[in-house]
Amino acid sequence: MAVNLQGKSIAITGASSGIGAATAIACAHAGMDVAVCARRADKLEEVAQAIRAAGRRAVVMAVDVRDPQACRRFVEESVRAFGGLYAVYANAGYGAEAPAADMPEADVREMFEVNFFGSLNVIRPAVEHMRSRAAASGGPRGHVLWCSSCVAKMALPYYSVYSATKAAQNHLGRGMRLELAPEGIEVSTVHPIGTRTEFFGIVKSRSGGELIAHSPGWFMQTADTVADYTVACLRRPRPEVWTGPKGWLVRLGMSVNTLLPRLADLTLRPLAAKRQK
Repeated sequence: MAVNLQGKSIAITGASSGIGAATAIACAHAGMDVAVCARRADKLEEVAQAIRAAGRRAVVMAVDVRDPQACRRFVEESVRAFGGLYAVYANAGYGAEAPAADMPEADVREMFEVNFFGSLNVIRPAVEHMRSRAAASGGPRGHVLWCSSCVAKMALPYYSVYSATKAAQNHLGRGMRLELAPEGIEVSTVHPIGTRTEFFGIVKSRSGGELIAHSPGWFMQTADTVADYTVACLRRPRPEVWTGPKGWLVRLGMSVNTLLPRLADLTLRPLAAKRQK
């Protein structure tokens, strides 16, 4: 059964650009009211204007997802402004290129704080609200989405810490799906492949890395593509979101490599060798 998104609401973290911004605007065009947060308030206002231009209400907050109380306030303000909250999308995150054995511990912990714990910080209060709502008739009580990654399924060399944060999101999302299903709450994990966003620029600024910045053109997609498939998942909930034929091809390749670890080594060794040069 398809979910009618008209009049429903969603809160999205990391929504100042890239996948978060594109998804916020796509949700508005699907008829949803949208709350957006990120650390860059100026960028958020541009997204909010696009939401309002689509005829929907917007909530804007500057939030550091590492702060649990700030995330709770974001959820509470969304509930207050919209009269409820149907969905939450934990999208905030970043990457860095570095050998895992040499990456400073503080950097490892910070990435987990943002990518993994930052997701939990917004999902937990959102689930509390979903649980407080009356059970829906003919549809979910709420929907939780984690923005994981294709690398949640297979780690890339020099991106192993980033891959680990995405794998943690994936595993928790899949476990929560089964835990919350009896309560009528859907949980989905989103697995973008290479996406044309600020991600690669941030990687370069943080670690100087460019190993995957020049991925093959066939591997790349737009943030709008990810957003469209995410909205499709909101309409028809599913366990995982893979973005079209390219996404499914990557998923297949990573599934085969997971079954055959030596094949994965052969596949990824040239990437590691390129970085080592």
